[in-house]
This record gives sequence, structure tokens and C-alpha cells, in this order.
Amino acid sequence: MRWAALALALFLVGLAAQLAGTPVWLWWGLYLACYAAGGWEPGLAGLQALREKTLDVDLLMVVAALGAAAIGQITDGALLIVIFATSGALEALATARTEDSVRGLLDLAPETATRLTETGEETVPAADLNVGDLVLVRPGERIAADATVIDGGSEVDQATITGEPLSVDKTVGDEVFAGTLNGTGALRIRVDRRAEDSVVARIAALVEQAGRTKANTQLFIEKVEQRYSIGMVAVTLAVFALPLALGDSLQRALLRAMTFMIVASPCAVVLATMPPLLAAIANAGRHGVLVKSAVVMERLGATTRVAFDKTGTLTRGAPHLAEIHSVDGTFTEAEVLALAAAVEVDSEHPVAAAIVGAARADRTTLPAAEGFAAEPGRGVSARIGAHRIAVGSPVALMSRIDGVPTTAEQDACVVVDALQERGFTAVVVTRDGGPIGVLGITDQLRPEASVAVELTSRVTGTAPILLTGDNRRAANLLAAQVGISDTQAELLPHEKVDAVTARQAAGERVAVVGDGINDAPALAAADVGIAMGGAGSDLTLQTADAVVVRDDLTAVPAVIALSRRARRVVIANLVIAASFIAVLVVWDLIGTLSLPLGVAGHEGSTVIVGLNGLRLLRRAVWRRSVRAM
Repeated sequence: MRWAALALALFLVGLAAQLAGTPVWLWWGLYLACYAAGGWEPGLAGLQALREKTLDVDLLMVVAALGAAAIGQITDGALLIVIFATSGALEALATARTEDSVRGLLDLAPETATRLTETGEETVPAADLNVGDLVLVRPGERIAADATVIDGGSEVDQATITGEPLSVDKTVGDEVFAGTLNGTGALRIRVDRRAEDSVVARIAALVEQAGRTKANTQLFIEKVEQRYSIGMVAVTLAVFALPLALGDSLQRALLRAMTFMIVASPCAVVLATMPPLLAAIANAGRHGVLVKSAVVMERLGATTRVAFDKTGTLTRGAPHLAEIHSVDGTFTEAEVLALAAAVEVDSEHPVAAAIVGAARADRTTLPAAEGFAAEPGRGVSARIGAHRIAVGSPVALMSRIDGVPTTAEQDACVVVDALQERGFTAVVVTRDGGPIGVLGITDQLRPEASVAVELTSRVTGTAPILLTGDNRRAANLLAAQVGISDTQAELLPHEKVDAVTARQAAGERVAVVGDGINDAPALAAADVGIAMGGAGSDLTLQTADAVVVRDDLTAVPAVIALSRRARRVVIANLVIAASFIAVLVVWDLIGTLSLPLGVAGHEGSTVIVGLNGLRLLRRAVWRRSVRAM
């Protein structure tokens, strides 16, 4: 990054000195320093590649830049050096950040664990846990290994693995994952997998493996350039050697070969590709989408299928109180909410935050509560006046029904079933053991989600799919709300990767949109990974190829449409550049193209394609891309 920044700074200062009319030696010296700062690394890498009998495109660009300087066109050569140095630096930076994030992911699992032995307990490194070991997980601790609960009960926040927005109640026989956060209860668990085989370790491995695969991805034009460059070098040597062998003078043969090298060099082809893509990146950035490289911008336009995550992507990723039902004629819905919020105000559970937040939003006055108590896996309670008010799971209500249920209990059961059937989390409010109300908690849908899904279908020509770790009922409900018919739910991270690779094997170009750590492997495996920036984890943001900074989901189809527009400009530029090169090359081979005229034609084509690509900087281009969807 430092060498690329230095090269850019020297180029800008040199350009300013040239335009200001300073002595030639001054701006030539600045440009030559730019050559050295930005060109030494690709030049050295190219020479090393030559030792392995491979012609590196970057080396050819350095040679072309030196050739431009040799005939007095040092400004254009310096510009090429800056473009390639900056591109390489950004790629190196992205790779380094992804590696740092993968290492950070592994830190989710605690370093130590409390292992139970016949004589008591001992603290051991989590990496030393073996299958079958018994481990004690106290309230608030992170779970050290993938395991099965053998005693105790608690709620576990496993959003890092499954993406579920609400903590999940865990009791005997349930599976828990390394790196997830235990709630208010104590758990005794039996280790099922060693640390290196845990789900969180596999997430890190999947991200790293997909990252290595993507690192070899190139712009399409770069793949063509490899073959073109070899051919150009061979023809340049022939243009020099054949006339010389047939009796031409050394000066004339060298001049013709130099002219050929200049007019046939892929400078215009490179600039035909990079300015449109870089301009599209800049335009997308102004509208809240960070596209990390020209390769990504090119791939976005090739997308044929978009896969959305649910929690934090189509939804906001936070519990939201959606419905209040009174099942006792004594209490209004407002009173049920006030009593529930008064009890939950001392709780740290995400559901409590949703209930208390709703009460405060309605400016509800909360009665005084005392004697707060939490019962892991069941709920919380407190005394308000002369009565014990409890807020908990429907399981707690059902277990207390003995004999013939009361009318309120019957009504509560009906409401609970109806809410759960619609994908809501039901919470029961009781007074002295009898139900007085039921609350419906859900993950709030983004207001623009339906529009984004529709626009995505329009721009790609295919219906999006939903890939989520959340439960199937909630996933199907949300999919129906936003207009998605293809849903895959209850997926672990590696299963999301399998779903993506299956689509790719069928010939589809898949873009995955997600926000959580559990989405990172799928984002890395996809042709393009897009992260929601507002709620995205560090790993997801670093793994993703593009980030929606402003959390507006409609930016996803918009940036795909912009990429397709950029691809059309690139194709037009390539036609222009190829036409100029063909005419100038034929003129040089069968006619007498002078060096100044060849340079003028070559530089003219470069200017034309450059300016054509920069049209994508205009703000109107984004609006037209959106309207075209």
C-alpha cells in the first residue's frame, strides 16, 4: 500500500508540474520516481515469472511503460504504472484483512473450559477437550465445544452459528455449538467433537479455502492479455528481425519494431476495461455500496441467481413485539404490556429488550416490581403489588395446567398455537399462575425487502432463493411475505455452502447476501458475496466482495444493474480499442506508419476509451440503472 500510495503521489505531483510548465527535467524526474515506486515490485515478479517460463502481464505493462518513456510519452507510462500498482495493493490489503478476520473467528471459542472429573472440576485448554469429556458451562460463559446437554437448562445465543435472532432454550438432549453464548442457567455438556472439528472451526476453514480459490480470479481481459502479450512480443521480434535479415537498415528495422510495439501494446485494451469498472465502483460508493475490486464489479453483472439470508438481511435481526393478546377480560392489552415490561425491565434477554422497548415506545407507565427472579429456560417473574407476575415460554404455562383448563388457559393455548403457526415466538404473561395475556415476538421485516426481492428478480431474470439457519416455519412465513418461493431453512454454515455450490454446479452465477458470521462461508464460496454493513460481523464484512454500507436492500439489484451497464461500456471500449489497434498494426506492417502518427493514434484510442468509461461517474447513471430494472 505504501509503494502504491507513493507512486500515485509522485504521479500527481509530476502531472501538476508538467501542466504548470516547469522545467522538463523536473517532471520527468518525478515520473521516473513514480516508475520506480510503482513498478519495481511487478517488474521483479515478472522477471521471476520469466524464470519459470511464464510471461506475466504486469511485466509487459512495465515494458510498455518503459517503451512509452523511450519515445517521450512518459505521462501515459506513469499512468499505467499507477493503475497496476494500486490494483495490486488493494488486492493484497483485502487478502490480509480476510486472514485477520478468520483468525478473529477462531477466538469466538473460549481458550479454556471447566472439565468435570470424578474428584471435582479442573480448568483445561479448550483445545485439549476430548470426545466424551464432561464440561460445566456457567451463566454468561461461551461454550467451548460442540456438545450435547446432559444436565441443566438455559437459553443460548447461537446467532453466530445459525443466525437465529432469539436465544434458544436448551435442555437435556439438545445440541450446543462451540463459540455460542450461554444465558442465565448452568449447563453440563458432553463433548461431541474436538476443537478442530467444531462448527466454528469449519466456518473458518471454509472461508479460508474459498478465499484461496477466489484469489486466482482475474478480469476476463487479463486472461486474454496473457495470450495476446505472448503473441505481441513474438510479432515485435519478427517485425524487427525479418526486415533486418532481408537487408533493411538497423535504424529502420528498429523504428518499425518500436512503432509496432507501441501501436499493438494493450494499453488501450487495459484502459478500455479499468476506467468503466472503477467509475462504476466510485458511483456505487456514492450510493452506499462498497465494491472491493474491479473483478467484483465485473462478476456482479454476470449474476444469474441471488440468495438472501433471512435474519439481519431481509429482516433487521432484532426481536420486535408485533402483537399483544389479552386472554383475561380483566386486563386490557396495554395493561398486559405494562405488567410484562415491569417484570422484564431487569432482564438481559433479547425478548425482554423487545417488550420493554415496545412499552417505552408507547410511553407506558410501568408499575413498581420487586423480587425479580429468573428461571432458565422458563422465564422471569417479579412481585407487583400483592401478585406474582411471570413472563415466560408457553412450555411453562402448559406444565402448570392440571385437570380441566380454565377459559383463560384455553384461550391462551389457542393464541399460542396461532402465533407459532405463523412463525412468531409466543410469550405468556401470567398473574399468580393464571394466564392474562400472550405476546407475539418476531424479527422485524425490512420495509424495502419485498421491493428488493422483486427488483432482484427483474434484473437477474430469475427468482431469488432464501438460505437461512432459522427454523423452517419462520423462514416459510417470511418468504411468503417477500415473494420468495424457494426456501432452504435450518441450514448450518457448511450446508449453506453446499446449497451455493450446487447452484454453481448447475451453471448458475450465484450472489449471496448476508450479515452474520454464519453467512461468511457462503459469501466466500459464492461468485459474489454481498454483506449488509449495518449489522454485519467483522468476518462477514471482510469476507464479502461488496458491502451495502447504508443497509438499503434495494441497493443489491441496483448495483447489479450498474455492473451490467459497466460491462456494456467495457464491450464498446474493447471494440473501439481493437479497431484502432487493427488499423494501426496493418498500416505499420504493409505501409509506412510514422512513429509520431502511430503514437498519436495509440494515445488517441486510449483517451477515447478512457473518457467513454468515465461517463459512468455521473450520478444520473445510477438513477438510470435503477429505472431500467
